[in-house]
Amino acid sequence: MKLICNDCLEELSKMDEESVDLVITSPPYDDLREYNSYVNFEEIIKQLYRVLKRGGVVVWNINDKIKNGSKTLSSFRQAIIFQTTGFNVNDVMIWEKTNPMPQVKQPRYNQVFEYMFIFSKGKPKTFNPILVDCKSADKYYRSTCKKITKGKERTYKEFIINKKKVDSNVWRFAVAQNKTEHPAVFPLELPMKHIQSWSNEGDLVLDPFMGSGTTGLACKLLNRDFIGIELDPNYCKIAEERINGERKDNAGDNTVL
Repeated sequence: MKLICNDCLEELSKMDEESVDLVITSPPYDDLREYNSYVNFEEIIKQLYRVLKRGGVVVWNINDKIKNGSKTLSSFRQAIIFQTTGFNVNDVMIWEKTNPMPQVKQPRYNQVFEYMFIFSKGKPKTFNPILVDCKSADKYYRSTCKKITKGKERTYKEFIINKKKVDSNVWRFAVAQNKTEHPAVFPLELPMKHIQSWSNEGDLVLDPFMGSGTTGLACKLLNRDFIGIELDPNYCKIAEERINGERKDNAGDNTVL
């Protein structure tokens, strides 16, 4: 575990090329929260591409502000920067909040989700999919489909439905009950699931916007190495205390999901 209190762009420039297996982070977006920092996304994304191993993955959790009655679409602008830098857009996932904040009356539906962009440097080298129960498990299934020919021949298929299937790209869990001074704490389940999906034990995970250290805590619980970078000294202290189990107000942090 290595926690660094400094500007992430400066620290990324010091890191070895292709040394990181996985990046999981939620950068400051628009001015939805007060993060006390300015972020040069284009340069940071270039550095992430440089330090990420071939086949490595970046999980980029982001949302948009509504400004002058319109969504800013900052999330998609950043996604385009990732793509033009050389990343593949491997997936666009959704975190659906089961306990979203109520919103004031306005001409749109209640905002209940954030984006989790999955960028990869080439094809992901690791994918350990989370499996869920199939509702139709063990049922016998028969179907036909037209052959890829000009005739009317059909292919007949018969199989038994598996007990498990790969989970969807919409994940549902609650917003973290924030007991720290940080304004936007990850729910522990978010980095836990991504770490399990895109890395293996012993891999190096990076969070360049470490915040309260939830990604680092998840790495500790799942036996991954971790580098966390955070500009704000107060947040660095919170992250260190959480990862070391020194905060009594976060006793539930050590629950493995």
